[in-house]
Amino acid sequence: MNPNLMRQARELEAKLAKAQQELEKATVEASTGGGAVKIVITGQQKVLKVSISTEAVDPSAVDLLEDLVLTAVNDAIARSQELAKQKLGSVAGFKLPF
Repeated sequence: MNPNLMRQARELEAKLAKAQQELEKATVEASTGGGAVKIVITGQQKVLKVSISTEAVDPSAVDLLEDLVLTAVNDAIARSQELAKQKLGSVAGFKLPF
């Protein structure tokens, strides 16, 4: 086996591990309803916090609150995935297809 290739593979593995650690600590936030619902999520798509303002809590409009939470969670996941794509793509030196 080519020793230079093995060294490059170990370096790439170390860079990817470091990027994964950074993604674990990095957070992004998404909100809907003019900030009525906020989601904080890590770069590894772990939801850390869900905040709902008291003004958004109306027992007669539960469907609206559910839609706001759903939209905010999906937006937060998309932002987190984009962050991971940028971080891991920069380590690999090329654009990731996902």
